[in-house]
Amino acid sequence: MTLEALSTRADQLRVEIGKVVLGQEDVVDMLIIALFARGHVLLEGPPGTAKTLLARSFASALALDFGRIQFTPDLMPGDVLGTSIFNFDTNDFILTKGPVFSEVLLADEINRAPPKTQAALLQAMNEQMVSIDGQDHPLGDSFIVVATQNPIEQQGTYPLPEAQLDRFLFKVLVDFPPEDVEMAILQQHAAKPVRARGETDGIQTVLDPAALAESRKIIDSIILDDGILAYVLRLVRATRETDDIAFGASTRAADSVALATRAAAALSGRDFAIPDDVKRMFVPALRHRIVLGPAAEIEGRSPDMVLESILSQIEVPR
Repeated sequence: MTLEALSTRADQLRVEIGKVVLGQEDVVDMLIIALFARGHVLLEGPPGTAKTLLARSFASALALDFGRIQFTPDLMPGDVLGTSIFNFDTNDFILTKGPVFSEVLLADEINRAPPKTQAALLQAMNEQMVSIDGQDHPLGDSFIVVATQNPIEQQGTYPLPEAQLDRFLFKVLVDFPPEDVEMAILQQHAAKPVRARGETDGIQTVLDPAALAESRKIIDSIILDDGILAYVLRLVRATRETDDIAFGASTRAADSVALATRAAAALSGRDFAIPDDVKRMFVPALRHRIVLGPAAEIEGRSPDMVLESILSQIEVPR
């Protein structure tokens, strides 16, 4: 496969998802980059901004097994992973697999469940396998989690633990669309029967497991030169040296920025990365991996504002 073919497949994914989800082009781009970069995505936004529809549309465009977990306060880890049930006929335990045994997993409203249940996904997201009753069960190389959450200020939410957040390649903010796009959405829905089902029926599958594997090989072939890597490292280390951030980004975070940069470069049709690729990936890859300092919180500054400030201060390589 060539870089041109990879870009074509990415464009096809954008077109198919855009048939159902309007006005979220940047969010769709982040999902596609994460897919090819073998990363997971956390979508955060208020209710009614099509986060779940976006995740379902994304899965519909892929010929991959789809699973969904609706996170609730009473959800238990066994509801996510599955449980072993004793079979009296065979005198043995049989595993009843949970929804995590899929290739595209939608973790809907993940911060509605307590941390114990949220943590059930830690091993799956990091190692593409789960351990149940002392036995390891692989989930496959195509496994990706697309999680949605409401802003943590809303009632009935539990903040995700730092270890859980660190497993997501990106945290993508989903906002309300512009007025003209919102009108187009209303017009699209007004042309359909009330309570019409099958919102994603018009989406065609454009990527199967074999094509996904080929696409990821292209990403693997992108090599970052030392100048780009040094730029990534300077940016990440700057998050540990500013008073605006109490806990800066880790080495894993720097590796995540570099990985996302490789995917962004390939999807732009290049076999090399440029500083603009790093800048584009920096905030989505780090906004959930830092903890603001007291002064920044008192001043009402957001993680994005602090990270953008770091971007403006660090010299860009030539």
